[in-house]
Amino acid sequence: MKPAFLVFVLALITVSSVAQRNPEVQTQNHFWWSINNQLRVSNKWSVVADAHIRRTDFLKNNSFYFLRLGAVYHIKPTFNIGGGGGHLWLANRNGATELFTNENRLYQHAQLTHSFGNIRLQQRLRIEERWQQRVVNFLPTNQYRYSTRYRYQLSANIPVSKNAYIPSIAIADELLLQTGNDIIYNTFDQNRLFAGIRQQITPSLSFDAGYMLVYQQRLSGYQYNRNHTIRLFFYWQPDLRKKQTAGTTHTILPDEQ
Repeated sequence: MKPAFLVFVLALITVSSVAQRNPEVQTQNHFWWSINNQLRVSNKWSVVADAHIRRTDFLKNNSFYFLRLGAVYHIKPTFNIGGGGGHLWLANRNGATELFTNENRLYQHAQLTHSFGNIRLQQRLRIEERWQQRVVNFLPTNQYRYSTRYRYQLSANIPVSKNAYIPSIAIADELLLQTGNDIIYNTFDQNRLFAGIRQQITPSLSFDAGYMLVYQQRLSGYQYNRNHTIRLFFYWQPDLRKKQTAGTTHTILPDEQ
């Protein structure tokens, strides 16, 4: 908890230091699509792989493409830890010119699932080590900016029927904070608030769809992005164990880049 507390204190200091300058907020419209896969290979292990595509102006322009691969160790049916790596291609625009830069990433997470009445809650703490390619005069360089990002997500799945194939209500909020030598004015990275539905298609395939508000602080500290996002995430969870125990399958947490 100490690193998280330190990040929180730094975020307060950062907000205070940039509060004297009027914020500049850029509003954008996004469409975010992904396929998230969790392959259960044993009682203790799963392999995870997902792909994300986000476009600005909903579908008109590129925003990013992201691939991630990792493994999950199931300590209990309701608690797991995991880690892996990913690569992101980020689109940068200057007028009609488009430039893609690279980001390499490692991550570790701990995830807890529990219930409050018929409401299913999930909490996830994720730590990411990120190497983002620097751009000078709108040209990519061979230099990378390093940062560590801390992410905490709380999500709720609220059923409206005992029938598992009737859509349920899905709500989630995630706070992202970061530290690093180049992170001076934006220790607060972003917040993601999602509301929509979760639909089970088959026992191993489901999706959620809805609206997500992303509020992100940029490196300058006084510039922000407000992204109104339509989100469609698919989840595929095949189970390769020879003998499955009833009640041990748990839907993976909605994930983002």
